[in-house]
Amino acid sequence: MTNLYFIRHAHSTYTPDELERPLSEKGYKDAERILDLVQPDDIDVVVSSPYKRAVQTVEGVAQHYELEIEIFEALKERTLTTKPAEDFTAAITKVWEKPNFAWEGGESNMGAQARGVKVTHHLLEKYAGKNVAIGTHGNIMVLIMNYFDKQYDFSFWNSLDMPDIYKLTFDGNLLVEVSRLWER
Repeated sequence: MTNLYFIRHAHSTYTPDELERPLSEKGYKDAERILDLVQPDDIDVVVSSPYKRAVQTVEGVAQHYELEIEIFEALKERTLTTKPAEDFTAAITKVWEKPNFAWEGGESNMGAQARGVKVTHHLLEKYAGKNVAIGTHGNIMVLIMNYFDKQYDFSFWNSLDMPDIYKLTFDGNLLVEVSRLWER
């Protein structure tokens, strides 16, 4: 069995620079709790989105196990649109209602999901039988989960915490169990 621990980044301080947006003070405090929640399993590998807030969220896990964080561009958050959406809720709702629709310069659900699933299959193959902590983002995480089990949908995404942790257990490429590890 391979365990993928999808770790949605902790709360961040808003800046328009998606790549360099750091964790907030609350985000740092919450990130300190993540190590306790992924144990008693030993983590063999830590990977992350290139976004600073995702990397910072899993740094404590990597440091504890003396692991380097492997960066995967494909784990970055889905691009909704190149311009700030006038109504974020309406914009995100539409892409979930119409999976092939994309706003100007953005990714459709299908496009973002394909990117996320490709890297997930790569991780399952490369790290078969291992425990892999993944620093990522809410939308791309749920799109990946949705590929393997349709119950993980828009309303599920809306219910996520920041951070949040879901342990997905795979037998090969078959998802056999999902458990939530984050506790408020």
